[in-house]
Amino acid sequence: MIGIEVLSAVIYTLTVFTVPKSPRWLMSQGKKKEAKYLKIIFSDKNPEAVIANMEAEEAASDATETIFMQKYRFPLILAFLIAFFNQFSGINALLYYSKRIFEAGGLDESSALLSSIGVGVVNFIFTLIGLALIDKFGRKKLMYIGSFGYIISLTMVVLAFGFSWTGMAIPLFLFLFIATHAIGQGAVIWVFIVEIFPTHLRAKGQAFGSSTHWVLAAIIPSLVPIMFQTIGESAVFGVFAFMMVLQLIFVWKMMPETKGKTLEEVNDQMLKGQGK
Repeated sequence: MIGIEVLSAVIYTLTVFTVPKSPRWLMSQGKKKEAKYLKIIFSDKNPEAVIANMEAEEAASDATETIFMQKYRFPLILAFLIAFFNQFSGINALLYYSKRIFEAGGLDESSALLSSIGVGVVNFIFTLIGLALIDKFGRKKLMYIGSFGYIISLTMVVLAFGFSWTGMAIPLFLFLFIATHAIGQGAVIWVFIVEIFPTHLRAKGQAFGSSTHWVLAAIIPSLVPIMFQTIGESAVFGVFAFMMVLQLIFVWKMMPETKGKTLEEVNDQMLKGQGK
């Protein structure tokens, strides 16, 4: 199971060479002319206007600024909350303990193992679908789809454990959970965190969001086995379902749409604290 991952690593390494250099990197290397002609990056934007905005932002940037300054509070809160809700969906708990969860749902050991493989297959397929949709539907719409999908699938898992439904009920509900995660949070989080910070603070902002994500990814799955034994599977998934109701409110009330905007336009939106 570990050895097969080499294939994915080789494919990733080869495809990385096809990724174009970003206009901002080219600008930092003094290659303004090359930056203008990256149509794949600029899409329907006016390259001259975008580059002028880049130059204006670079001229206005202050090397002494940090992401914890008052003016960057809104993007910082957004980065924290999207990472927070990502893990409080229970996604990593399911990925780490899927075989155990399926066995608790009444499957025998061999069926539980096959269902665990199914989790990976569903995650892979629907991640590709999410990647195809993110620039067509937008980040916020995918988060709505994911949030409603989370709430429905997790609620069904709660009922399945609560009423001791056996057979393939729990695996099917969890496959739905994985599918909605892959299309929603799984596709959006890493794009969104990068977009909401200005260029000169983007690395630090992404590091903050990623750190929040992975610290919680260590803490929450570590507590799940204990919670299964103390309050039961139904209650644990009930907590996750409730947290996804809160995520839905976050998407509705706070999360801005960044689809089709340059990073400079998104930065202006963040500084104004526009969350709708």
